[in-house]
Amino acid sequence: MARVVAVANQKGGVGKTTTAVNLAASLAVAEQRVLLVDLDPQGNATTGVGGARGEFEGSYALLLGEATAEQVVRESELADLRFIGADQDLVSAERDLPREGGAERLRDALEPIRESYDFILIDCPPSLGMLTLNALTAADGVLVPLQCEYYALEGLSQLVGTIERVESALNPGLAIDGVLLTMFDPRNNLAREVAAEVRGHFHVYDSVIPRNVRLAEAPSHGQPVVLYDAASRGSYSYLSLAREILDDLPEAAA
Repeated sequence: MARVVAVANQKGGVGKTTTAVNLAASLAVAEQRVLLVDLDPQGNATTGVGGARGEFEGSYALLLGEATAEQVVRESELADLRFIGADQDLVSAERDLPREGGAERLRDALEPIRESYDFILIDCPPSLGMLTLNALTAADGVLVPLQCEYYALEGLSQLVGTIERVESALNPGLAIDGVLLTMFDPRNNLAREVAAEVRGHFHVYDSVIPRNVRLAEAPSHGQPVVLYDAASRGSYSYLSLAREILDDLPEAAA
């Protein structure tokens, strides 16, 4: 049964999609069966794994019940990585999803295929609207990419409040799996101070994602960094994160 992880942060520009794409690819390289679900209308996770945004039915059709999960899953360059892309109409989902039961659409749609994967990663939009609500309702846990800057903790507190409301009303047991420090520069005093503050309140992954040119270049080639430049610091960092997550699973201790 797949572990479903929502990659979420309502603040944009923190490396959320970069994390969803590259963690998915790194888990696939580790021989895990992975499904990446693009719930961001921008569709960057779709193009980041080689998909062509808008050329096929994807997460909008899935949420609206116009297609099943089996019908919208696509293959990537990596044998163990598949994805559900963001189709062009996803921008309308906030309006088109019904308020009654609308937050449970993704969970119900993914249920028939959970046995086929080890991980399902959901790339959320940079907002706390209906799409993110669907992701949080479907998820077993939340991974929060966090850039260590002035407003980071304020945004994190808002996300925590949303997670607590979803846990109470829709998804008992939902919690933050961990916070991932992204675009981290250890020479920056503010970055070190924010990191220390976050570590005082949340589980923070030992793996840290640095600023890395190859990591930034990879999306323009439609590839995760592990395919674009496996020897880069960015690739190494996400492979390290994948190994850390796998080591934390209960099965790993068996």
